[in-house]
Amino acid sequence: MIDQDTAAAEPRRRRPPRRRRRELTPAQRRRRRIITRSVLATGAVLIGCLGWSIGQALTYPGKDGTEARLAEWGRDHHLGLVVNKLEDWQYELDPPRVGGSLQPGALAQMGATQAAGAPTAVPLLAPMPTSIKPGLPGEGVWRPLVTYHGLPLVQGTYVRPDTEHSSYEAAVAWISAGHARFQLHPGFREPGGSFDVPPTIPLGQRTGLMATWNGGFRITDGTSKGGYYLDGRTDGTLRNGAASEVFYRDGSIRIGTWGRDVKMTADVTGVRQCLTLMVDGGKVADNIDVPYAYGWAYQGAKFVQRSGVGVTARGDIIMVVGQALSARTLAELMQHAGAVRAMPLDMNGAWPSFMSYDSSADPADPTPRNLLDFGEAADRYYTQATRDFVAVYAR
Repeated sequence: MIDQDTAAAEPRRRRPPRRRRRELTPAQRRRRRIITRSVLATGAVLIGCLGWSIGQALTYPGKDGTEARLAEWGRDHHLGLVVNKLEDWQYELDPPRVGGSLQPGALAQMGATQAAGAPTAVPLLAPMPTSIKPGLPGEGVWRPLVTYHGLPLVQGTYVRPDTEHSSYEAAVAWISAGHARFQLHPGFREPGGSFDVPPTIPLGQRTGLMATWNGGFRITDGTSKGGYYLDGRTDGTLRNGAASEVFYRDGSIRIGTWGRDVKMTADVTGVRQCLTLMVDGGKVADNIDVPYAYGWAYQGAKFVQRSGVGVTARGDIIMVVGQALSARTLAELMQHAGAVRAMPLDMNGAWPSFMSYDSSADPADPTPRNLLDFGEAADRYYTQATRDFVAVYAR
């Protein structure tokens, strides 16, 4: 056995210096040339494959922005943790402002309400409770977004999310479920594959279209912690306990916990699961502040762009999109709007969306309008959609 002193005294072995080309035999020079060319060729192939793969991500159909496409490429190639950390660093470098007031355009949008007309079978809702007192002109006041046969079947309002983030706004939509038909659509990449329902709303299928909203966390990488069902096909696993949008053959929709409030029946045509309910029994969920419950690590505590959907005691639908929301403030907004059960959908700027559709110019091709503009195209679902979404039609 060599003791430490002896080992320390021994000189360290050094790699022999690289021999110069003129010192090599012809056979050695040929072998070195073959190895060098092989390494360079392998590197070129790897770089070419990487470039081709990223190029595919940047040029696939649809209207996703470059940042969203690169993030999707990363998650598709098992780099989800890297993407999440980059989002964490971006948030730390540029956190949302605290305090301040809305920009003039947002103030004008919030105040653009209208007086209630003659009573109808679907009246305008009473003003929504707001987090900041006193409210701004028009804050929490509902206005018609889509009117069919004189009935305001889709209504919307704007509010500031909380006292700290008073320079941001959230948009809230309400849909009369009894006058609407709901359809789950797939995305051509999420969940991907072939369905009878297209990943878009093509011409010829737009008559009566009133609204669309985005899907939830990804099914394919497991971040939704649930499954997706459409056309008799299941992607992922429909998990008991998961928050679920459930679509039925008669065009109705229910929102609840899978295995408790909703389950598979012969009338179910679609299921979209995402995490767990944020509002249950009219109360904000006990786990609303628990790390990992509503996103990667402490994403639930971050004030970022978020979306969620809920159902009222009467069965009507509440949908919220906001600019600077935590999991808690998103849940509280849905609760304030009247949701007794509500679930999270997707987050970050590329994905949350709620569009209403104006059919006054062309009933067969209504004009889409973003309820809250995140910089993405309002007609995103008139082309191939990357991710799944929900379309709402008048009955």
